[in-house]
Amino acid sequence: MIILGIDPGSTRAGYGVINFPQKGGQKPEFIDGGIIQVFSKDKSQRLVDLKNSLIPIIKKFSPDVAGIEKLYFVKNMKTALEVAQSRGVIMMCLQENKIPMEEFTPLEVKQGVCGYGNADKIAVTKMVKRILKIEDLNQPDDVYDALAIAIISGYSIKNKKPENQPKNL
Repeated sequence: MIILGIDPGSTRAGYGVINFPQKGGQKPEFIDGGIIQVFSKDKSQRLVDLKNSLIPIIKKFSPDVAGIEKLYFVKNMKTALEVAQSRGVIMMCLQENKIPMEEFTPLEVKQGVCGYGNADKIAVTKMVKRILKIEDLNQPDDVYDALAIAIISGYSIKNKKPENQPKNL
């Protein structure tokens, strides 16, 4: 099962792609990860640029499912609104490409990957590297967060009853 994890942001989004075996004792495998960076000063154009950058990733990897981070707690309302708009574009792209989606709060991601909901970015990065057996990717935290979201999506689906799993699996 190919899983695309996405950590949305207002000017950049992290993405991570893993292969998550559905049976047996096999471990998730790293496929790819990176940053979708949008540079336009015009907020509407940034959303278009985000969509135009995400579609080739979806086409290249043909994920069976995607995981995306939920907005959970915000200190800055302006930033929260911009991230929410980016999430909307990402969700629309996934829906248009008929990719089932899982959503998780940052707390759920940290709990699932590290076993502790208040884990810091360093702990999340360390556990993602350990789970996927990868070295440093020389990427921002957003990529490791996206990979963590992909990992948690895989475990979430694996633990669901067959009748509650996404239809295309």
